[in-house]
Order: sequence, then structure tokens, then C-alpha cells
Amino acid sequence: MHAEIIAIGDELVTGQRLDTNSRWLSAELTILGIPVTFHTTAADTLEAGVEAFRNAIRRADIVIATGGLGPTADDLTRDVLAAVAGVPLVLSPTAVSAIEARFARRGAPCPESNRRQALFPAGSREIENPNGTAPGIDMDLSVDGHRSRVIALPGVPAELKPMWAATVAPALAASRPEQATILQRSIKCFGAGESAIEAMLPDLVRRGRDPLVGITAHEATITLRIAARGRDGAECHEKIADTEKIIRECLGHLVYGVEDEEIEDAALAAVAAAGLSVATCEIGTRGLVAGLLAAAEARQGGGFRGGIVVPVTEGATTAAVLAERCREEFAAAISVGVGPVREAADGRDIIDVALASESGIESFEHLVAGGPSLAAIRAAKATVDLVRRHVTAHDRKGGKVVQ
Repeated sequence: MHAEIIAIGDELVTGQRLDTNSRWLSAELTILGIPVTFHTTAADTLEAGVEAFRNAIRRADIVIATGGLGPTADDLTRDVLAAVAGVPLVLSPTAVSAIEARFARRGAPCPESNRRQALFPAGSREIENPNGTAPGIDMDLSVDGHRSRVIALPGVPAELKPMWAATVAPALAASRPEQATILQRSIKCFGAGESAIEAMLPDLVRRGRDPLVGITAHEATITLRIAARGRDGAECHEKIADTEKIIRECLGHLVYGVEDEEIEDAALAAVAAAGLSVATCEIGTRGLVAGLLAAAEARQGGGFRGGIVVPVTEGATTAAVLAERCREEFAAAISVGVGPVREAADGRDIIDVALASESGIESFEHLVAGGPSLAAIRAAKATVDLVRRHVTAHDRKGGKVVQ
């Protein structure tokens, strides 16, 4: 069994918007044990859609499509599927009621164009959309003797992902009885690149492994997602625990958390657990360090005293001076200073970072790489991670381990 993903939209084929849905769906299908062999992007025309679906149905057992289910004239996915099946569109009373109820909750009348979203190819199955007016479509189609299950979902990620988790993924998993239970766990890492982390994990990130370990990178944060299949939850949990133990042993301090935890959450949790406080003073990262810690403080609390953003015109000030100034001003146990971008002796751009505490000053040079926007957030996260590692190392020496 293998799958094909179709992304529909003029904004995708013209390059105005990046297709992130297909990447996400590929990862989800891989977890279900369903390999993806093709990605197709189609324009918002009936002709392009029909050709894309007919080709996909000829060569894939499962076809997942996103986009084209809105209320406007160029949202043609339902028309395309009806054309491929050779059946008419039929109005669904339950879908109409759900759409009208959503507008009623807003105190607004339901536009006639939105009722179009309640049209389904005859013989298809509805997929409930709790977060929008575009229900999904689930149907079986055949082209040239090959039969496929075709699932069409909205292109809006906030609608697509809950629908996938609540309805589509369980239905596809149930169609594979030998894989009755599938569980996942995400391990979050920071401090090394994607390829470096993969090289540190002996034979973990490979096709066909059970549990499967996928690796993704976003703004220098590496996520290792473990997906286990088994007879029941206990078997899956056992497989995940064994693999997570290997990951933690191999990566050590690079692992900072699990699931949706961000590096700033881990750093501030460590600060709070140690009974400390932290403040920041920045030039080269434009207040991003303070922003990360402030967001974590809002989510969970943790001892962030505040931050100062220094104008670039004061670029002659060193990171160590900034850190000391900040520690005094906020009366914080720990403070970090981030200097301006400067050119090193070898010609590379670097940012100096310093951490001040009762034990003195720690300093390091952060290499600027990855383009202006990525470089800044990477430097900010590296500074936040310096706080985490300083506090956890301090607590280990004191006999108290913060994880």
C-alpha cells in the first residue's frame, strides 16, 4: 500500500506560497506505515484537477488532497472528484446544518456561497470539520481498473490537522489491522545540526525500523519523533521507551525536552527549579532572547526578571559588560549579554555572548550562519540554551539534577 499527495492551489503552483501541508502529511503517513511515492501540485482549474486525480488514482492506493474546498468559484475539488467519478454533486443536509450553525454562533447570516461547501459527490463520505466551514470528502474511485481511496481535506492547517488526527488517521490505521495501535513521542534537541545528530544515533534513523525515528529541523531546534506500532499501547510504550533511552544516552545534554516543549521552556524551568532568576541585555539579537524567555514566563512562570535591548550604535560595548550591567540592574542571579555582530580574524561573522553569575563570567562566540532571519533566532536560542546548560551543570555539581 502506498500513497500520493495532491496540493491544490494557484498560489502553490506560482510559488506565492510554500506547500507545507504535503510535507506534514508525508510524515504522518510514514508513521502509519504508508509510504508516499508522489507529490503533485495542481492549479485551481477543473482540467488540472481532473488530470492530477486521475494520474494519482492510477498509481496510488491512497490519495490525500488538500485545498480547493472553500466557498469561492475557484474552489473546485468537489467538482473535480464528481467529474472523475462520473457522478453528480448532492447537497448534504447535515453539512448544511453544520455550516449554518457556525455562522449563527457568530450572529451572522450564512452566505449562499458557503452552502456550496455542503455539496458532495454522490456516494462519498463526509469528514467533519470542527474548526471551519469546509467538510472533507472521503470516497473510493477507480481509474483504468485501479481502485483508490481518495480523501480531500481543507488546505488551512488549523483545520486540516485536527481533522487528520480525529478522523483520517484512525480510519487509515483501522484499515491495517496488523498495526492496530500506533503511538508517538517527540524528543526535542538543541546544540547540533540535523546531520550531526543523525550521525550520533547508531542506525536509528532509517526506513523500515520499528519504532520508526523521524528527524526534522526548525529554526535550529531538532525534533526526533518516535512512532511505534504494536498490538496494544503497552507494547508501543515499551518500544518507545527503549528507543528514547538510546537517544538520550547518545545525545546527552543536547536533549532538552519532549513533545511541544521549546528550548526557552526548558531553560526557564531549570532556572525556577534551582530557585534562581535570569535577565538579558542584547544588541546582536534585537531582543529575541528576552522575547523567548518572556513567552516562556507567560506560559509557565520561572524567574525571568526582564531584558534590555541596546541600540546598535553602542556596538563597542562587550557582551561581558552587558551581562554585568544587566545582572546589577535587575538584581538577577544570572544574566546574559549579547554583543553586536562582528567580523572575526578569519573573516566570519560572529556574535559574542556572555553569562554572568555569582561564579563569574562565561563567554562564547556564536557563528552567524543561515541568512539574517535564521541567524538571529539561532543566536537567540543558543543564548537561551547557555542558560539551561549553565543551570543544570551547576545543580549537578550541587547534588541536585534538573531535567
